[in-house]
Amino acid sequence: MPQPAAPAARTLPNDRWFLLIGIPTLAVLALLPRGLLHVRSLSEFLVAWALSTSFTTVFWLTGRALWAGLFRRFPLVGQTAPRLWSLAILNTLITFVVTVLIHLASAGKLYFPLSSSAFWFEFGLNMVPTLVVQLIYESWHSFQQWEHNVRRAEQLAQAGVQSQLEALQNQLDPHFLFNSLNTLAALIDDANAPAQQFVEQLADVYRYVLLSRGKATVSLREELAFVETYVALQKTRFRDNLRVSQQIPAALLDQRVAPLSVQLLVENALKHNVVSRQHPLEVGIMADAASGYLRVQNPFRPRAAGLGPSTGLGLQNTVHRYELLQATLPVRIEATEATFTVLLPLLPAAASAHKLEPGIQHSTT
Repeated sequence: MPQPAAPAARTLPNDRWFLLIGIPTLAVLALLPRGLLHVRSLSEFLVAWALSTSFTTVFWLTGRALWAGLFRRFPLVGQTAPRLWSLAILNTLITFVVTVLIHLASAGKLYFPLSSSAFWFEFGLNMVPTLVVQLIYESWHSFQQWEHNVRRAEQLAQAGVQSQLEALQNQLDPHFLFNSLNTLAALIDDANAPAQQFVEQLADVYRYVLLSRGKATVSLREELAFVETYVALQKTRFRDNLRVSQQIPAALLDQRVAPLSVQLLVENALKHNVVSRQHPLEVGIMADAASGYLRVQNPFRPRAAGLGPSTGLGLQNTVHRYELLQATLPVRIEATEATFTVLLPLLPAAASAHKLEPGIQHSTT
């Protein structure tokens, strides 16, 4: 499956109509406090309007470029305050400098009293198009963010309704099977320890599936414990031909992942690769705080006929789940001739989850 590309961030709207309508209109409005009503001829008006349009265009395009640059620097919602403060400071400085240059050019001399009423009046008028431009683009960005959040809320609501329907449809079978497994474990002779252990591990798998069904995320610690149980079940069949190693720093155990997402990757490795004494399947699960990813890697040795047909839906659903969880990093899928690697973004831990335990660094062989 090809690696999903991260959506390209847009920094400017398709603002052709803003430019074509906004600049001429704002240029006319800028003439009102400068004596537009006292213009004595059409030619005088056209000259004044042309000059006003030129200055308005410069202010508009400068403000537009400044907003785009700061938006690329501070794109996140939590960075709105520094973006707005930077806009306010830089716009004021730019407008002040431009007003000084205009005042010098119109006065025809190198010195003028900066405290003159004419200068500050002109400075205030020049701030108007600057503020209008910033208001337009910041409002556009806020609307886009609101629209994105509405769409995401609708998707989450639809996904929630679908999962509730599936839970209602499947409620009987999983609970019945879970209870039946516990009953079966009690009926197995105590002397048959392997069979009893297998049934208990199978019950643990179903318990985790039932408990995690209603959760958007689980801790990495919980998910890895479930993977260990799942691998122990599979080793009943594959024995030492299946080897799963985990190298997880202690500080990352409280990070969150989508439930069953790591187990799905181990299951896919089993379904689609050769597992034999000659070619044992070695799956590595590693986490890196610097990259923010959990890496699941296995050798790429596709079997002629897998345990099930490969539709790619499992990986597609995993990518979509992390998109709905608004992970700051995308799910990455890297396939080479020798290895197949999936990188899951680690989601922030809950505020209260800061307890550190010895890191996991062992191998299930």
